[in-house]
Amino acid sequence: MLLFVQHRLFFIVIAGIAAGCTVSCNNGSHTVQDKKDSVIIPAKDTSIVITKTDNAVRDTQAIAFNTDTTHFRLVPHHIVLQKGIELDVRIPEGYHISVAAEGLRRLRFLAKSSDGRLFATGMYDRSDNRKGSVYIFRNWDDTAHRFLRVDTFLDHLHNPNQVAFYTKKDSSFIYVAETGQLSYYSYHAGDTVAGGSPTVIASFPDYGLSYKYGGWHLTRSLAFHNDKLYVSVGSSCNACIEKEEVRATVLEMNPDGTGKKIFAAGLRNAVGIKFVGNQLWATSMGRDLIGPDKPEDLLLRVDKGISYHWPYYYQYQGSIYPDAQMHDSANKQSILIPPPPPVAFAGFKAHSAPLGLDYFQDFDDPLLQNAVLVALHGSTSVWRERGNEIVKVNGRNNYTPVVTGFLTGKTDNDRKGRPCDVLMNNAQSFFFTDDLHGVLYYVWKEK
Repeated sequence: MLLFVQHRLFFIVIAGIAAGCTVSCNNGSHTVQDKKDSVIIPAKDTSIVITKTDNAVRDTQAIAFNTDTTHFRLVPHHIVLQKGIELDVRIPEGYHISVAAEGLRRLRFLAKSSDGRLFATGMYDRSDNRKGSVYIFRNWDDTAHRFLRVDTFLDHLHNPNQVAFYTKKDSSFIYVAETGQLSYYSYHAGDTVAGGSPTVIASFPDYGLSYKYGGWHLTRSLAFHNDKLYVSVGSSCNACIEKEEVRATVLEMNPDGTGKKIFAAGLRNAVGIKFVGNQLWATSMGRDLIGPDKPEDLLLRVDKGISYHWPYYYQYQGSIYPDAQMHDSANKQSILIPPPPPVAFAGFKAHSAPLGLDYFQDFDDPLLQNAVLVALHGSTSVWRERGNEIVKVNGRNNYTPVVTGFLTGKTDNDRKGRPCDVLMNNAQSFFFTDDLHGVLYYVWKEK
């Protein structure tokens, strides 16, 4: 059984602290503007008093985000893909964009190896399949701004969403997150294919409800921090009370898979997880079938021992609401409902589908420097016209488009790409993936 101890006292303390916070990482000084108001929200069977608060930063170890709401002047750049698809991608003035690689199958999350090379996963298509791959991008052409070669490092994988690299002393390893298992291989600088057999260190449920009933979440995501490994595992359903405690959680374990425990729960589908400083952040997608605009998708800070929104709560316009249907279900089964979670740092329009994120530390542009960028994958219902862009997150319900132009209408033919992950490359450039057409894009700033 996995260990999950809820830190109730810790929750009570942080839930009452607002964040409009500026932090100096050198001396630990900080200022906090305390803004909160209570709202009484009637559930079907009870009344719940929930504190409305912002939680951008809640301790002196947190790193301040660039939340300047200044909008970029976006200019179009015409792109023609190998498939003959043409699109006009809009990016900030003074930047350029290129197709760094293409022709890949459902290109997903990016990772830099211990020897500085760029890797990515490919999930082949949207089905539950065992045709996934891990790619290495090689032979960068600095004139054409593209990779001249893409090698397949691993293949025949079960929905690989992400890889991560870990080095201990003189040994390096590549970890591969598949739907049903987490494994690692030894990794050596310059490797072009995985060597030896994988060491499997964890297994996960590899089944769920049919999409007829809201679907299940088959991706697994990874993050390392302080010699600990963190893995997100999505829910088995749209809205339900899980019978397997590993569902809808972020797990913490040692790099060899021992000491596995639940770090945080109530995260329906945290596809993107990443540490910024010493703090874990995640993107999270809300449930369906409440309404066209509820609940919002989120970027939130993930603290140890907290049960977050799903399935008992959801966030909308800066407030937490009980999910009456799930409260009723829990009460009928005599299941203890956790206390309401803190309000997330930022909310996105419902069905925007936030996936990958990155922190642009010391980026050479005041508008992006120390900002968090998130890839909004977009709704499967194209007519909603949500997401399909890279945005800078400013907190609350405010975010600014940085790369857009992938959606030009309300039909599938009007969608020219679905951003999946974003990764800062250096102080002047970044990569992002499109898993609709299997494209790796490169964006750079004029010097």
